[in-house]
Amino acid sequence: MLLMEKLYITYNQIHNTVKGLTEEIRESGFDPDLMVAIGTGGFIPARMVKTFINMPIITVGIAYYDLDDNQMDHPVITQWLDQPEKQIKGKKVLLVDEVDDTRATIGFCLDELMKHEPAEIAVLVIHNKNKAKKHEIPSYIKHYFVGKNFEDPWICYPWDAEDTEEQDRLALQS
Repeated sequence: MLLMEKLYITYNQIHNTVKGLTEEIRESGFDPDLMVAIGTGGFIPARMVKTFINMPIITVGIAYYDLDDNQMDHPVITQWLDQPEKQIKGKKVLLVDEVDDTRATIGFCLDELMKHEPAEIAVLVIHNKNKAKKHEIPSYIKHYFVGKNFEDPWICYPWDAEDTEEQDRLALQS
């Protein structure tokens, strides 16, 4: 059995990546009205973005893996917006997730958000995996902000760690 390479990331590394991404957003001229954080991976990065660009955060739940980390056939909505016609229509939206892996979740969420007629949507991910995706970034997305690109390691995020000191030690070794 082939073992997948693991890449450990610290909170400080993510914080610094987010800070750089918010500078890119400002330089791009994109001025979002709100963020939509894809749960659960986008929650903490979205909160970090809010430190640098103060705007409301709306959260949605899109599951593509079950509780045992088995990939499902397609993404499933586990939590959605209460009044999307009031929250999204005519607004500039920054969609936030931690990783663009297969793009199934991001693509699904973009399709759902577009049903509510936003003025514009941009995507921000901390990490992107350079591999074949299930969806292309649609042509209406003018801004796709990526912190770092990787091939295809299993990324171990600090919010999934049971021991953050061990997480930091492993991250600094790689």
